[in-house]
Formats: sequence, structure tokens, C-alpha cells
Amino acid sequence: MAERTPLYEQTSRAGAVFVDEAGALVPAHFGDALAEYNAAQSAAGLVDQSPRGKIEVRGADAARFLHNLTTNDVLHLPPGGGCEAFLTTAKAKVVAYLLIYRSASPVDPPGFFLDVAAAAADRVIQYLDRYLISEQVEFINHTAVFAQMHLAGPRAAAILEQILGNANLPAGLLQHTEVRFDGKNKSWLRRHDALGLPGYDLVCPAEQAANIWQRLTQAGAQPLGLEACEALRIEAGLPREGADIDENTFAPEVGRNAETICYTKGCYLGQESIVMARDRGQVNRTLVGVRLPDGPVPHGSRLFAEDKEVGRITSSVHSPRLGMGLGLAYVRRGHQEVGTKLEVDMAGKRVAAEVVKLPL
Repeated sequence: MAERTPLYEQTSRAGAVFVDEAGALVPAHFGDALAEYNAAQSAAGLVDQSPRGKIEVRGADAARFLHNLTTNDVLHLPPGGGCEAFLTTAKAKVVAYLLIYRSASPVDPPGFFLDVAAAAADRVIQYLDRYLISEQVEFINHTAVFAQMHLAGPRAAAILEQILGNANLPAGLLQHTEVRFDGKNKSWLRRHDALGLPGYDLVCPAEQAANIWQRLTQAGAQPLGLEACEALRIEAGLPREGADIDENTFAPEVGRNAETICYTKGCYLGQESIVMARDRGQVNRTLVGVRLPDGPVPHGSRLFAEDKEVGRITSSVHSPRLGMGLGLAYVRRGHQEVGTKLEVDMAGKRVAAEVVKLPL
């Protein structure tokens, strides 16, 4: 049975229609997904992201340990800094897509927090633990005791400033800071454009979540469900683990090399395959945007160029901005240029598709 999040009661009272997402009940919409989408675009939308995994990594060797197992530079993250990264196999197949945050306190040794996909925390800890030999590193799964929200839109910063007063909001992407919404209990505020709009992740003790949600909505944030979030995410060209990234994904195929991979950091698990792909100057397939005039199609739908299969759809929605279907798809090289005409197989029938530039 799907579990309720710490914000179930608040979102239910706001009219949420729920869906099971990775074993948790999250709002699919609040009665009008298009109105929610428009509110996020014009003002601010508020999303319950509590099911996302929250892992603390601490200990004298935490920085070096994470540095040696992830694709990005962890050793040189400043206090309050963050980065995207992958955990990969030796062949650079993705194990997990991570956001890594170094503690905002300038303590030595530094502590780290990993933000991972819903239901992924235990799997990530088990994977990390496999490589723990004699290092002084400890993993703590905080998923159940902290709630998480995402506030996105052009008024997101103004709403936070209204509630937090003179608090300095994190400015750079993935920068973060400690805040106290009630003057006492510590929460974390992270600058993160998860939906392609100016945004912030808020992580707080579960027992404080209802009060913070209420204050944000009273200040003008519109509750936002999964359907509106997916439209915004796909229009922004942002991949999601579980849809666009899985254990068969070769990390450089995702198309976020600049954000997730450091080529100068030295050895790490998967480095050889990643560097070989860079030196070849290409990968066999890449995640691209695909316009779908006949509407969204099922996950895994095959893409064809004439009679040759050249890719598969991983995510698709009705795009309010385009007024038609829009998807993300892994497409083989030679068919990735913007404007390339393709076809999607729909139960044996071919319908039109076209490669488009993202973000829209």
C-alpha cells in the first residue's frame, strides 16, 4: 500500500487527486493541471517532493570516498555548495543520479547530503556500502524524518523573502543554506531549478512541514501536482531517474556532461569508459526533445527513420506551450539534429515526430 507523505493532509484539503509514485501518494493534480502550470509560469508553484531520498554522508573520509565513486568533483565543493553527479558501474552505466550538497558549516571534516530519486535511498546506501573498506564514513537515511518541497516560479524568491525576512537566499545554482522558518527548528533551503523555472528545494523536519506549506501557500504559492510538473520538466529538457535514466543508461548519453562530469578530477569508478566516449567525440545515442503532433505516447515507444529503428521515447506529455505532445527520447547519432523527421510506432501504426531543441 502506498504511504502518505507528511503533507498528505494539507494537499488533500487543497483538493489533490493522488497517484502512487514509487510507493508514495503524491498529488497528480489539484483539479486543473493547466491552471497549476500557468500559476508556476507566472507566479509560483509548490510541490510535495517528500518521497525523494535524503542521505547524510559523514565521517573523516566522506569527501574522498564520494569523490572516488561519483562522476563530479566533490573534494573541491565549497561549504554550502552542491553539484549534480552520477554513481556508475565500472562501464559507466548509471546506478543513481544524485544531487550532492556539502554542509554549509565550514567544519572539518565536512558532511554531505545526497538528494536522490524516490525509493532510491536504500539502494544507493547499499551500493556505497559495497565499496566501504576501512574508510571512516557513515551513511544515514533521513528520508522518513524529513519532508521536502519545491517552490518554483518567478515569485519564488519574493515569497521566501516575505516569510524569512532578512535571510540571505542562496543565489547560485545548488548553493544551499540553513534557515529557521519557525525561529527554532533548522531546515535547509537549496537553489535548484528542477522544473526549468527559478526554484528552491526546502527540506524540513516532517513535523514542521504542514506549517511551512501553509505559510507558503498563504503567501501566494499555488499547489502543483505531478502532471503540471512533468509538463514543465519536459519542456525544460530535464531528465528524471526512473523515466529517462535507468540502469541501462550510459552516463554521457544523458546530455548533462557539463553539469555531472568532471574530466580533470582523477580516477573514479566508470572514468575510463566516460573518457573514452569523450575522446571519440560521440556516443551512440543522446537524450533529445521530440515534438509529437498526435499527442503523448507510452514510455518505451519506438522511433523510426523510414524502416530503421533509431530511438525510444522515455517521457512524454501534452505541452501547453506547444499545444501538442512533447517527449524526451534517446535517439541514435545521425538522427539527432533539430528538425529531423521521425515516426513513432503506436500499436503498429506510425505517427509523426520531429526532433526539437530544448528547453523550449
